[in-house]
Amino acid sequence: MQNKSIAELAADLRLRKYSSTELTRHYLDRIARLDPQLNSFITVDAEAALAAAARADEALARDQAGPLTGIPIAHKDIFCTKGVRTSCASRMLDDFVAPYDATVVERLGGAGAVMLGKTNMDEFAMGSSNETSYYGPVANPWDTSRVPGGSSGGSAAAVAARLCAAATGTDTGGSIRQPAALCGITGIKPTYGRCSRWGMIAFASSLDQAGVMARSAADAAFLLDEMAGFDERDSTSADVPVPDYVDALDNDISGLRIGLPKEFFGEGLDPRVGAAIEAAIREYEKLGAEIREISLPNSPLSVPVYYVVAPAECSSNLARFDGVRYGHRCADPADLEDLYTRSRAEGFGPEVQRRVMIGTYVLSAGYYDAYYLKAQKIRHLIADDFKRAFEEVDVIMGPTTPSTAFALGDKMDDPVAMYLNDIYTIATNLAGLPGMSIPVEPVAGMPVGLQLIGNYFDEARLLNVAHRYQHLTHWHQAAPAGFD
Repeated sequence: MQNKSIAELAADLRLRKYSSTELTRHYLDRIARLDPQLNSFITVDAEAALAAAARADEALARDQAGPLTGIPIAHKDIFCTKGVRTSCASRMLDDFVAPYDATVVERLGGAGAVMLGKTNMDEFAMGSSNETSYYGPVANPWDTSRVPGGSSGGSAAAVAARLCAAATGTDTGGSIRQPAALCGITGIKPTYGRCSRWGMIAFASSLDQAGVMARSAADAAFLLDEMAGFDERDSTSADVPVPDYVDALDNDISGLRIGLPKEFFGEGLDPRVGAAIEAAIREYEKLGAEIREISLPNSPLSVPVYYVVAPAECSSNLARFDGVRYGHRCADPADLEDLYTRSRAEGFGPEVQRRVMIGTYVLSAGYYDAYYLKAQKIRHLIADDFKRAFEEVDVIMGPTTPSTAFALGDKMDDPVAMYLNDIYTIATNLAGLPGMSIPVEPVAGMPVGLQLIGNYFDEARLLNVAHRYQHLTHWHQAAPAGFD
């Protein structure tokens, strides 16, 4: 059952080949048996999952089922879930139980999806390897000595290991696409504002976006159909019509204009990864696509810009965690200053503390103009580069990451080297564009991701373009040894 697509699972449920309760038990058994090798889940709520599955079975019996009714999924532990711990993989929120569901959780639950549990992540989504979690690192199912990528590494590992049919993730600078690439799955970050951020604990509010992690573009389309859309509770939500993503999957792509940014194929890219990407591009040529070289001249500045803007916003957002209202509180504080200082020092890990300090510095008097304001100006130039590019092409393609997954612990002592893992993904977030990663031919047995970037609110085209490639290839169907 775990190797079937969402469409196949939904069809089986409607034909009563098995019940949602049986399917849910199957995934719960796999989690209990296999996840100790990965640490991809922080919380598994078997009781609630089986209750949701029973409700799904009732809907199926009444012939009132939708495409996701009874399908077991997981949520990144950054989404608030009513009655279930939402920790953000931080000691700060280790005992926090939200009194409400995030909009994304609410919509998928309303569509009949069954939540198995909450997946591990980098603390407060700050990291590129899923090693900053308070609950320990996540391992890559393709090689458990390597990272799965971050910050949505738990979701990526769980989907790759067939521990759930699909999972939610969030992407602030590549945190869906990068782990999707390193774990050999499909991940899509929609346009900023396409999916509600209400109930999603904020890291960097102008960059964060909810998205989907699944085995294929078709599976991702089923979830995005339910997740996307305007939410009046979210002031950043875009009131833009949502197309039927599933219906658009099989559209013809002959004549598609694909842009290859020369900045994505230079120094720093593993030649073997580059060769795998070029092989994937040739498959698109067989489908009738036209390939053009383009330039995104300001994209090399995306990493330094991001690491000014994102820490500044995180410094502001995380100020609320002070040990007073909720979150970790130190024992026996001597006074108010001691309460603030020790609660935050104990509650936040080193990477979160590092980013809070950087953000506070760049927003401080005397440095705002020199750093934050300048970064925002360059961010505008990066967005302008994309606007010009989309006057010439329909989709931009390139590598998602400069290399395959690296070893656990390999870059924890070198933050700059760690940050450079997102060098090809960050510009998309700074511009607010939709981006996607799909698996292509592996390198030395490890997954490689092809990144697709679309114009604003053009997720349907990205899913269509990815789906047509996955018709020709089988890389998205491969399972890591021991998890198939």
